[in-house]
Amino acid sequence: MLLGVLVVLCFIPAADVTENKILVAQSPLLIVNNKNATLVCNYTYNGTAEEFRASLHKGTDSAVEVCSISWKTTKNSSNSNEEFNCQGIHDKDKVIFNLWNMSANQTDIYFCKIEAMYPPPYVYNEKSNGTVIHVKETLIQIQEPQSTIPLWIMVTMTGVLGFYSMLITAVFIDYWQKSKKNMYHQSNYMNMTPRHPPYQKNKGYPSYAPTRDYTAYRSWQP
Repeated sequence: MLLGVLVVLCFIPAADVTENKILVAQSPLLIVNNKNATLVCNYTYNGTAEEFRASLHKGTDSAVEVCSISWKTTKNSSNSNEEFNCQGIHDKDKVIFNLWNMSANQTDIYFCKIEAMYPPPYVYNEKSNGTVIHVKETLIQIQEPQSTIPLWIMVTMTGVLGFYSMLITAVFIDYWQKSKKNMYHQSNYMNMTPRHPPYQKNKGYPSYAPTRDYTAYRSWQP
């Protein structure tokens, strides 16, 4: 009787216990310095499915699907969320998600999901530990334009311009002082013109005319 039980147990297939199972492995941390990240999702699958789908999810609850890729034995297709720049690539036993132009507010934990779509049964991996993608903020450095003129030439030109400015100023001051002196002498020369005394203004003859002797006009008397 015991021998018969052992024979029955030997015919129970053990493969059903381990078939149709997907395991996913991700790196725990990914630091992004140049806004570009590459997340690799390694997976193992021991089933017989021919059509698969892999997707990348953001957040602890995997609420946001970043992008996805579907493939068969001969055809691949990829889709991306409008808020992300992402592309998935399938390569043997791994899926590579390339992300670019990432910003600091996209720092979060990301999970890979692998699904065996067809033929049935449909299976997908259990949730992995995920990968924390830390996007560092890039500082924009403003570079001042560098002059192509050598420093010694600029210093020489500045000195020459300064010298000519002082020379022109000195000439202008000298010319102004000489003009002022000439105007002063001309004014003094015009003030030397003789003028009539105040008491001669209303007389109709010049001051130097001789005084007439009115006795000459008197009638002769013996």
